[in-house]
Amino acid sequence: MKHNIARVSLPTAFWYWLRLGFMSFGGPAGQIALMHQELVERKRWISEKRFLHALNYCMVLPGPEAQQLATYIGWLMHRTWGGVIAGGLFVLPSLFILMGLSWVYLVFGSVPAVAGVLYGIKPAVTAIVVFAAYRIGSRALTNVWLWSIAAAAFIAIFAAQVPFPLIVLVAGIIGYVGGKYVPGTFAIGGKHAAAAELHGPALIDDDAPTPAHALFTWKRFFIVLASFAVIWLAVIGALVALSGSNGALTQMAWFFTKAALLTFGGAYAVLPYVYQGAVEHQHWLTGLQMIDGLALGETTPGPLIMVVAFVGFVGGWTRAIFGQDAVLLSAVVASTVVTFFTFLPSFMFILLGGPFIETTHGNLKFTAPLTAITAAVVGVIVNLAVFFALHVLWPQGVHGRFDWPSLVIGLAAAVALFRFKAGVIPVVLVCGAAGLAIRLLA
Repeated sequence: MKHNIARVSLPTAFWYWLRLGFMSFGGPAGQIALMHQELVERKRWISEKRFLHALNYCMVLPGPEAQQLATYIGWLMHRTWGGVIAGGLFVLPSLFILMGLSWVYLVFGSVPAVAGVLYGIKPAVTAIVVFAAYRIGSRALTNVWLWSIAAAAFIAIFAAQVPFPLIVLVAGIIGYVGGKYVPGTFAIGGKHAAAAELHGPALIDDDAPTPAHALFTWKRFFIVLASFAVIWLAVIGALVALSGSNGALTQMAWFFTKAALLTFGGAYAVLPYVYQGAVEHQHWLTGLQMIDGLALGETTPGPLIMVVAFVGFVGGWTRAIFGQDAVLLSAVVASTVVTFFTFLPSFMFILLGGPFIETTHGNLKFTAPLTAITAAVVGVIVNLAVFFALHVLWPQGVHGRFDWPSLVIGLAAAVALFRFKAGVIPVVLVCGAAGLAIRLLA
């Protein structure tokens, strides 16, 4: 059978990826499910097997797996520009929306109505983080060894303030060694759902040959690697020329490049690292502002890691990089810089590794380290939930008054998520309305 992947025109794909960028609520699970429903079941652009093969690769990578999956499929269908368009449109709508919300937050955050909505959203976010830890943990912690790694990671970051990168490194080493000597212990616990009933052949079907642009060659590998190195160095060089090596924009670029390479386990896992660097070391924003940013990030489409755009916006605003008369420009530029350096590695991983994955169609070699890292990530996410709960329930510190309305809102959000399987967006909206009502009636 002859397959013609190009039967879907690039303009047609463009409008689909743009629409997806505005619809991609619900975190990575919801975004992947949405793409599966549209691309595998309805449009038949790609088969179930090829879709899951691409997803397996994206799950191993650091970075937002749903955005990387969109980049992979766009690249497979329409070469490099297809991948850039698919991955870029997954991010840009969220960036523009979040910039607007960040501006409203900084200018009108003290307005009672805005403060009331955020008051209700904060405990909801705490419940959402707990729910994320539960969902990941229920799939990842399949034996006592993995539970022990999760517990050790929680103690390390909560009690000893061990840096997140070191936790990831140690967990990966444990997984590598364990995979060699006790492979059954570090086997991947979760399994993908059974393939959906097919409705005719897909454009990229199980037996479709790998297109020419997706074949692996060492020449192409080094060209792509050199291209991304040149892009990264050129932009870093421009920032150094603009603000100096110690300037805020240069420091943001370097910090979020490192963050992008450490986001194993998704956005919730890297947030403690972002908090350590952005709040405690660089002081680009406060801890409470970080919680507010996550609350805003939950209400926008796109990857949850887009909360980094809020971090950049607030950091640029408070530092007034271009002077007090241009704080909005400072914020927009900083937010753009942070987003660029956070997502550049994701494009590199797909365009660099995609040909190897497509050519081999073999099993990945990193499942045991990934299993151990995922277990450690569960402990890190629990630490994040504890951090949020302490700040939400004791807003003036643990020796201050206890905030009972926040506890009630948080428990209600948890019941909605755990018991009734409510979506994140309805929970956030209802809790925001509840917070507004409490503040107006107080």
